[in-house]
Amino acid sequence: MKLMEYQGKDLFRRVGIPTPNGVYATTADEVKNFIATHPGSWVLKSQVMMGGRGKAGGIKFADDAQQGETLARELIGKVLKSVQNPEGEEVRSLLVEEKVAIASEAYVSIAIDRSTKKPVVLVTAQGGMDVEEVAEHDPDAIKKYWIDPAIGYSPFIGRELAFHAKLPDGYRKAFPAVLGALYTLFMDYGANLVEINPLVLTQDGRVIASDAKVDLDDNGLYKHPDVAEWNKKSPSDEDQAAAVAIGLGMSNYARLGGTIGVIANGAGLGMGTMDAIRNAGGEAANFLDIGGGAQAELVKKSYNLVTSDPRVRAMFINI
Repeated sequence: MKLMEYQGKDLFRRVGIPTPNGVYATTADEVKNFIATHPGSWVLKSQVMMGGRGKAGGIKFADDAQQGETLARELIGKVLKSVQNPEGEEVRSLLVEEKVAIASEAYVSIAIDRSTKKPVVLVTAQGGMDVEEVAEHDPDAIKKYWIDPAIGYSPFIGRELAFHAKLPDGYRKAFPAVLGALYTLFMDYGANLVEINPLVLTQDGRVIASDAKVDLDDNGLYKHPDVAEWNKKSPSDEDQAAAVAIGLGMSNYARLGGTIGVIANGAGLGMGTMDAIRNAGGEAANFLDIGGGAQAELVKKSYNLVTSDPRVRAMFINI
């Protein structure tokens, strides 16, 4: 279950990770009323799953309520397109947040390393850009640490990573606690990925999560019924509606641009399958995570959903 930014930040706040002040809004009037009662400079951030929303015009800045309302009307209902998502995604909601004065940007994430079967932490002082770009152009800038779940997290790990990643001094005091909270979220909510990019050091000395990327394992959602409910709300696009119609979560299916249909039982396995297809010279037509314990009827419905796309010429089922 992939979360929107505003949902990811909800979980961040639950575990004590600071985020910018703001509000979630679905209408221009909500944006106008909020800014009118909270004077200042604000960022309007389109809530979409796709990457590259900034370059696609999905982030705007407002200094007063009237400007906020005008920009919100421009954004809500707009279809954003990017290199990652050429077909586009419609904006249905916004996250309105305080505009912070940035002194520095860092990157931190935790994911499962399936080769070691341990959570791996990635940290770099080069935040605000794709970590893949950093890995390609300056791989030594990325520092990694594998946490043994049997031992758990220690603030020493955060201090060591901050030092070796050469994070500016302003991060050093807060970073161990932020990383510890991120690890708590990762373990308690059964995440496949938790990422803060950028983790901002403001000019007034605060360390806050300016963005949030969270991918939860559907098999662990039973432990958090309120979060599981997020996956059952009204779908925002055709792919989400199609997934809900056959009994999947909204984030379990997405069409892509290739010709090879994919069905896998797990988000991580699905992503790995797509990578394997790409490495072999093909392109996946979709992402579909059928979840653990799927019955024959759901497999059949998922197969029919994928093959209903006329671009699909072959199927790769990895269950």
